[in-house]
Amino acid sequence: MKFGKIVAACLTAVMLAMPLTSCGKSTQKKFVVGFDKEFPPMGFVEKDGSYAGFDLDVAQECAKRMGMEYVAQPIAWDSKDQELKSGNISCIWNGFTMTEERKSQYEWSSAYMKNQQVVVVKNDSTVKSLADLAGLKVCVQKDSSGLEAVEGKPELKASFKELVQVDSYLNAMMELESGSVDAIVMDEIVARYQIKTSGKPFVVLDESISSEEYGVGFLKGNTQLRDQVQKTLEEMAKDGSLAKISQKWFGSDITTIGK
Repeated sequence: MKFGKIVAACLTAVMLAMPLTSCGKSTQKKFVVGFDKEFPPMGFVEKDGSYAGFDLDVAQECAKRMGMEYVAQPIAWDSKDQELKSGNISCIWNGFTMTEERKSQYEWSSAYMKNQQVVVVKNDSTVKSLADLAGLKVCVQKDSSGLEAVEGKPELKASFKELVQVDSYLNAMMELESGSVDAIVMDEIVARYQIKTSGKPFVVLDESISSEEYGVGFLKGNTQLRDQVQKTLEEMAKDGSLAKISQKWFGSDITTIGK
């Protein structure tokens, strides 16, 4: 009997200790942010191998305020839907354009930034307008809003000699620099940041292809997490922390939540 009592006492002690262990960080619910690691300044890899960007800074602050463990998870952009549906990521947060088609495919936060799809060419290019792209090779990222913007203008697309699709806009810029393509259709925010930081001899045409907005995309039906993030973003906008992160990356507050 004494041995049985000792065993029972030990089991009780272990069970009482378990809740204390579960309070540790190791079991904290994770907020896994899916992003394209070649999409500066929204999300990218620093020289030291760390992940950085405007979207990632905002997402990290959101996770902190929600009491969740922040995890930045780079993904192949054309596999983002599979990553979300499989549960590998909690959301898609990386300059994710809220198109009409996508609005029915995801749960969305409200838009937090405006953007345009623009055309990037070399400084010495003869291309000055969209009409000048006729007969030329134009590059876009696979499964991107740039591709969708081009496909939304069938006459413009039909005028191209070829529409080239690549895995990332960093590769697109390499193609443009080498002369393999004549122009790129891409996000204005990313284009101007890339040109400024790389010093490459590129320019953005004045004439844009489309206007759009960025939002955070969640799995269809996951309104609970969407609402939690939305509430946190609104709090960050109200207390000025969202504007502070924008100032860090863009030199001014270009966010739209609460405005």
